Amino acid sequence: MTGIFAMITGVCALIAVPLTALAGSARAEPLTVFAAASLREALDEAAAGFSGEVVLSYGGSGAMARQVALGAPADVVILANEAWLRWLDDEGALRAGSVARVMGNRLVLVGPEGAAPLEDLSAEALRARLAGGRMALGQVLSVPAGIYAKEWMQSAGLWEALAPHLAETENVRAALALVERGEVALGVVYATDARAARVAVVREIGAETHSPIAYWAAVPEASEHPQAEAFIAHLMGPAQDGFAALGFVPRAALGPLP
Repeated sequence: MTGIFAMITGVCALIAVPLTALAGSARAEPLTVFAAASLREALDEAAAGFSGEVVLSYGGSGAMARQVALGAPADVVILANEAWLRWLDDEGALRAGSVARVMGNRLVLVGPEGAAPLEDLSAEALRARLAGGRMALGQVLSVPAGIYAKEWMQSAGLWEALAPHLAETENVRAALALVERGEVALGVVYATDARAARVAVVREIGAETHSPIAYWAAVPEASEHPQAEAFIAHLMGPAQDGFAALGFVPRAALGPLP
């Protein structure tokens, strides 16, 4: 990835700069943020604590990345998968020095409210719980939660057995909704999504079975908004306590960069 981790050093330095100074030249236009759907409540709260007006647009990380690459008017983009950020950087769509890893998450299996814990994660046990139905998850080729879920199934030797029984959705919140409505018996979502929904966590998925889940923020090259980098600094500093309270993994606990 062309200089992506070198870029992080520049944005980390922003944390030490008073946000009032960074935002001093703010203009009247709101800051437009494109973000992964799983961040809805967390970013709504973070934006409310920011010094400028923020307009938030949520969707699947793949869809957000493609829109930014095509020139959509975003001032900040926050994705739930490093691969999509890497792709944007390779496309020359990100401002040098603006990339930051802001928080992490965990993957869980959920069922409708009242569903019993799932002690056995074998293919037979999972198919028995599905009872001829499907397991909901984000699209495994483009939605980060779906990508991580596929990695887990491949790591556990479950992919071939479960692939015919999947219901792939455009983002992780759509998968969660299928479980909430009782349309599927199981879904793979983020732990933070499960906290905010009428579902039961039936099993946590080991972090060692998939790539590290991290959210990456950057400023698109086309943005000229003076508060774009200040907003990322806000996410990396003052907003961290709020993210932790909602169940996200704070950036300080994510460990060294890969």
